[in-house]
Amino acid sequence: MEKLDQFISDFASFVWGLPLLIILIGGGIFLIIYSKFLPFRYLGHAIQVLRGKYDNPDDPGEITHFQALTTALSTTIGMGNISGVAVAIAIGGPGAIFWLWISAIIGMSTKFFTSSLAVMYRGKDSNGDIQGGPMYFIIEGLGKHWKPLAAFFCFSGLIGVLPVFNVNQLTQAINDIVLTPNGIKISFFSNLSIGLVLVFLTALVILGGLNRISKVASKLVPSMVILYFILVLIILFINFSEVPHYIKLIFTDAFAANNFKGDSFFGGILGGLILLGIRRGAFSNEAGIGTAPMAHGAAKTSEPIREGLVAMLGPAIDTLIVCTLTALAILVTGVWQTSDANGVSLTASAFAQAIPYGGKYLLMLCVAVFSISSLFSYSYYGMKCASFLFGAHNKHYFNYFYIISIILGATTSLSLMLNLIDGVFALMAIPTMLATILLAPKVLKEAKSYFMKLK
Repeated sequence: MEKLDQFISDFASFVWGLPLLIILIGGGIFLIIYSKFLPFRYLGHAIQVLRGKYDNPDDPGEITHFQALTTALSTTIGMGNISGVAVAIAIGGPGAIFWLWISAIIGMSTKFFTSSLAVMYRGKDSNGDIQGGPMYFIIEGLGKHWKPLAAFFCFSGLIGVLPVFNVNQLTQAINDIVLTPNGIKISFFSNLSIGLVLVFLTALVILGGLNRISKVASKLVPSMVILYFILVLIILFINFSEVPHYIKLIFTDAFAANNFKGDSFFGGILGGLILLGIRRGAFSNEAGIGTAPMAHGAAKTSEPIREGLVAMLGPAIDTLIVCTLTALAILVTGVWQTSDANGVSLTASAFAQAIPYGGKYLLMLCVAVFSISSLFSYSYYGMKCASFLFGAHNKHYFNYFYIISIILGATTSLSLMLNLIDGVFALMAIPTMLATILLAPKVLKEAKSYFMKLK
């Protein structure tokens, strides 16, 4: 297991090298400049679309704009926001959050382009059903001879969408918050029991298909975001005097890198800190990775730009808002300096310190809902990849593979799971960003036409 752990760690470090940073962040910056900040100028319109002002039940697609966003958010608002942020601070200190923010702003532009393309170039699976996502906009937008790139995305996606990190951190949260304080011994069998319960809950929902997944996500995700928001505001109110200091420290430490404990990159610790923030940002909002366009590609709309604008709100909600809340809760309580805990355990320490009696249990509720809802949506993404590769009639076999991975995530180490998903996410970003940059002129042409009609 130690050798496997080291191999996966080396693999993740290799694929998250300079070329990927250039295509993911450099590509995102190119899209912002190329579009002259166009999607950012229509944030108000994006909110109107999200609220259902332009919904038409006769438009092609399966789910509403709101359901598409909450389905996508159910995977991004999850352990990446609660545990991933804690990992970033544990390794990089407060400065990592600044680079997380930069990743989110760039990611908003990337999401606009990728999700617009997912509707512009919807394809058909072997059953003849309309589908969206990077694999379809690659072959429909660039041509059939690009199919190997689409297949590479799907093969990477079969691993990348496995819920092993979320399950691992949910198991750790249950152990640290519920079992250990009540004198229940942690063992392989207790972790296995948690995994089996998650398998049962996941099977109930994912076997009902996208409609059931989107309906459950649209009810669970908004309510838990509101609860989490309220809990963190309580923590910030209790530690109000510390808030200005840490907001300032996020900016100053972003360039000083005084608290960075990871590997240097591009010749220095600042490079290592920037890379850490970008990696955690990519894991948090998945911009440029290609998962969210699979949900947004199923939206009921005949206007691709509308769905791109709705998708753009995703990184703003999950990274600029939810990740920042988590970061401030960890920083102002001081647990990032006084605790050796990592991942979700560090976030739990912050909640337990600020809200002594019920804080960690309310966090446990948020963690459980975020994690379990992400299990539903990730299975949908995996089935879309399997359907593209092996035919729609065989996609249900992926669910068995998916369910086995839940057991794996519950019973293995954090570093192994984190590096595995990090590494494969990087591979998914290559075809997604390459195709998006090549097709960007067509999105911009569509956008100009749409906004002219809007005026």
